[in-house]
Amino acid sequence: MTQNEKEAMALAVITAGKRMLESSLTVETWGNISVRSETGEICITPSGMSYQEIEPSDLVFLDPEGNVIEGSRIPSIETQMHVRIYQNRPDARAILHTHPVESSVFGVLRKPIPVITDEIAQTIGGEISVAEYALPGSDALAENAVAALGEKNACLLANHGAVCVGKDLAACFKAATVLETGAEIYQKALAVDGCEPVELKADDVKAMYDFAQNRYGQR
Repeated sequence: MTQNEKEAMALAVITAGKRMLESSLTVETWGNISVRSETGEICITPSGMSYQEIEPSDLVFLDPEGNVIEGSRIPSIETQMHVRIYQNRPDARAILHTHPVESSVFGVLRKPIPVITDEIAQTIGGEISVAEYALPGSDALAENAVAALGEKNACLLANHGAVCVGKDLAACFKAATVLETGAEIYQKALAVDGCEPVELKADDVKAMYDFAQNRYGQR
């Protein structure tokens, strides 16, 4: 990994932190962000620092096993979760752990969000599962998040926000936005008396996800 690559990773994480805060996907210093290089090094946010004040020197670089290779700050409490997700998802190059409002409703209810919109099908790739509860920063939480994600691009953490993964941070933010919008739609649909939200069929979800990932847009 070159110095230019490290600087680009750091800039991406810092920019994403400010965007996450400004987009109301978190509050204060909660949540965390990371990106992974082609050679496996991870750049992650420091623990408990304001997203508006983080400088490149505050970011922490890790090897693929989660050992600190550069940086003087204490890395995010959820470092193990990021490491375990990357180890199980070779397609993921970025992770966004948010503390959003609408989708967190289902996290505290411990109720999955079914595929009720085309956008969820195309972006998330399936039902948005809720990871079993475990204490923040624990190995158990890391394993639970990995299990809830599976091959999908977002999951909820019981009583603890959401996790979105993608090929880059732009893809993570897309997943986070679709998650929040889908959660709001689901809440409103559940509130309509005498009606039940209709989940899309599995074959249709699979077809839409494949199309969106491989054939949609200007390739």
